[in-house]
Amino acid sequence: MSRITDVKAREILDSRGFPTVEVELTTEKGIKATASIPSGASTGTKEALELRDNDERYCGKGVQKAVNNVNEIIRPQIVGMEVSLQKELDKKLIELDGTKNKSKLGANAILGVSIAAIKASALEAGKEIYEYLNPREKRIPKLMFNIVNGGMHAKNNLDIQEFMIVPKKETFKEALRCASEVFHNLKKILENDSLATSVGDEGGFAPNLENNKSALSYIIKAIETAGYIPGKEVFIALDVAASSLYNAEKQTYKIDDKNLTKEELLDYYLDLVKNYPIISIEDPYDENDYEGFKLITEKLGKEINIVGDDLYVTNKELLKKGIEESLSNSILIKPNQIGTFYETLETIVLAKQNNYTCIMSHRSGETVDTFIIDVAVALNIPFVKTGSLSRGERICKFNRLLKIEEELLNK
Repeated sequence: MSRITDVKAREILDSRGFPTVEVELTTEKGIKATASIPSGASTGTKEALELRDNDERYCGKGVQKAVNNVNEIIRPQIVGMEVSLQKELDKKLIELDGTKNKSKLGANAILGVSIAAIKASALEAGKEIYEYLNPREKRIPKLMFNIVNGGMHAKNNLDIQEFMIVPKKETFKEALRCASEVFHNLKKILENDSLATSVGDEGGFAPNLENNKSALSYIIKAIETAGYIPGKEVFIALDVAASSLYNAEKQTYKIDDKNLTKEELLDYYLDLVKNYPIISIEDPYDENDYEGFKLITEKLGKEINIVGDDLYVTNKELLKKGIEESLSNSILIKPNQIGTFYETLETIVLAKQNNYTCIMSHRSGETVDTFIIDVAVALNIPFVKTGSLSRGERICKFNRLLKIEEELLNK
């Protein structure tokens, strides 16, 4: 048992070059642990608030308010608390904030403290984070590799935000090799067609293409060129992020320069699933379009994952509504959407109790913190989204999985 002796926050930069919060927590045994918090671009309106300064610094994106909240408000209240009592600590943080969406202290401030405490507890126990969180049986998740970026993650003409490949291999090491080979073959194919191979926020290629189906066709060609079989060895997952395509006034979705009703959009998805090896569609409708989610879950929910991200924002209460109304069969998990680890855990437990597939996810504005990887392994989450095979803030998460898999195989 050890008590917290100090907590200190600072402003660092994320993968987009904007500030984010890093928290360093110290215990009476001299253990120091740090946590850095990512930031999303395509965010749900019901997410816990990421506190920004909105002043002249960093184009308004500074986080000095959140930093000061850790140093001046949170620190005096938690110094002396037992570091390993995570539920009590997170409850204290929620009470200190006192708002429904953590708008007083900021989810970025609160989550930094919450995660740093878990890391410190694991270090004090002499264990890896995934071992500390779960001493029993664990498994390596399958990866959803972002290979083409569109939507709000790239300045191109593709509507769908993420086109991902999902290799089906016995080990993560083999899956990573497969993804790398597909990724690099796609680059060659795009170059041969004089298309851009610059990358979007999450490291996937961001070319201008004729339409979304064209992106899928290029991905299929890259899979085959790399020597793999689409629909057998490599599958496809999509993040549509449909809230960014929705016209609330007209109740239509803009796809390939056409304004589609929710019924027409469903037909579009049915056609995609029929013609491409798609196993998962995330946020196929606007976060408030419950009717649309019901439609696609009813039609495709027995075949593929229908994933709620903006729909649920890792919030247990919103997930309860989704379960009651059969809005989807899967949920994306992003700790910074809700603001504490314990609340994240509660949402995961509820999802599992109701046979929802969980997908642990990074954010588009990332850091080199690999905490979500350990959580995914510890909690036996079947899938993880960590971006593409470029950019260090994504690669570090793949490398962390390689190390954990090796450790588990050697036990």
